[in-house]
Amino acid sequence: MRFYAFLIAIAIALGAGVSSAAARPNDGSLWTGKSQGSIAGGTGASRSYAGYGSRGTRTVRYSGYSGSSRGLGPRPRKWCGWWMRTQKGGGRHLNVAWNWSKWGRPTGPQIGAVVVWRHHVGIITGRAANGQWIVTSGNDGGRVRSRARSVRGAVFRI
Repeated sequence: MRFYAFLIAIAIALGAGVSSAAARPNDGSLWTGKSQGSIAGGTGASRSYAGYGSRGTRTVRYSGYSGSSRGLGPRPRKWCGWWMRTQKGGGRHLNVAWNWSKWGRPTGPQIGAVVVWRHHVGIITGRAANGQWIVTSGNDGGRVRSRARSVRGAVFRI
């Protein structure tokens, strides 16, 4: 009887170390699942740019941040706030985009500022020739990408 209890305990211990498919992002073309970089101190992930697509957008490929190993939890269905947490840190309440409007301190539009709309959040990474701000955000068309956007009506935090 003890022998079977011992085997069950080993099976449970081994099963606890297996990662869940639900904890990994479902788009393998954008996320490798490897842990690189650190979110502590806001250093962000390693980045490589896949080049410009149609309409002047570029897809940003990030290696790392499966979430579960860094305390982020599994990536939610609406994941722009979750992605911003990989860049700036913060608790799970920041998975909701609008909650970023209370993060940090208020500022105007500038490079490095978090830009918050009612249902989306991103970070300003540059300025386009037409005067619009270039915003990098998660879950923009189902992926992480940078593109020129109007920031009219948005809230800015730093």
